[in-house]
Amino acid sequence: MLNEQLEYVSPEDYLQLEAQSPARHEYVAGRVYAMTGATLRHNILAGNLYAALRAHLKASPCRVFIEGVKLNVARDNAYYYPDVMVSCDPRLQTIANDAMVIDQPTVLIEVLSDSTEGVDRREKFFAYRKLASLKEYLLIAQNQQEIELFRRQGDVGWERCVFTAGDELVVSSLDFRCPLAEVYEGSGL
Repeated sequence: MLNEQLEYVSPEDYLQLEAQSPARHEYVAGRVYAMTGATLRHNILAGNLYAALRAHLKASPCRVFIEGVKLNVARDNAYYYPDVMVSCDPRLQTIANDAMVIDQPTVLIEVLSDSTEGVDRREKFFAYRKLASLKEYLLIAQNQQEIELFRRQGDVGWERCVFTAGDELVVSSLDFRCPLAEVYEGSGL
């Protein structure tokens, strides 16, 4: 029932159908888009960052989520599945059994692939920037050791930082530092 053939799906119908669907779908302004499967390298990179962030933030009020948790961008009437996200929203100190959606992320991370890179760089970044809580957005390359980080600068600007092999990744909003070698460990790069 969830496919691009539908003309319009309400957010409520999308959430209900998605809760029952074995496959994941993203939702943008009434349209539903099936998500493709991830490569092993994609999974390793997302997992490595999740594990490093989780260990770093364990004693903090921030929570780290991976792949299967939806992000709501209300201003765009959209639901996305970022690869990894961190939220320091105080409402997450107590999580309800049926909670499935984050709407106040601090950091969003996407692992790039040939099929999703354009969407991650343009559509998603354009939507994500509308989230007042978002401080940093990371794009992780799968074909080389390279991470692009976009850091919010005031109300309208974004600073772009590029980290490459031998560098230490710095996510300022979380006071997090990690050698790129650890992010790419086990990936074959």
